[in-house]
Amino acid sequence: MGEAVRAVRGLLALPLLGALVLVLGPTGPAQAAAPATTAVPATTAAPAVFAASACAGRLVKTVKFATGSLRVYKSGDYACAVTVAKKPGARRAMRVSVQPRGGRAVVDSGKFTTLAGPVRVHALNRCVRTSGSVGNSSGSTGWIMC
Repeated sequence: MGEAVRAVRGLLALPLLGALVLVLGPTGPAQAAAPATTAVPATTAAPAVFAASACAGRLVKTVKFATGSLRVYKSGDYACAVTVAKKPGARRAMRVSVQPRGGRAVVDSGKFTTLAGPVRVHALNRCVRTSGSVGNSSGSTGWIMC
């Protein structure tokens, strides 16, 4: 009976020890030898990464303007749009809107650092028009996806 109890205790201790290592992280010489991670500068990759993850579906249209770009995506029955700043940084006025033909526009506006949106509308068999702005520059698509 004594050996069985010790075996059970040993089996219970291993998962607890593993969880402790996951929570606290490795310590000792192995940690010192691990290479330091470097962040990707926000001006190079961040806008594309944020825009790609904000809306699902395929990219239908990109409208570039002086301070950023408007990106429109289609996924199934829905249209989605984001406005992405060319140079992320300080908060500034940004706006994005999507309007299905015969419907009301869905708008996201405010002071953002990187992107406005996503905004999404049901657009099955309907044209949509989108617009976006960063600061004083803006772009729009007119009626698309008809």
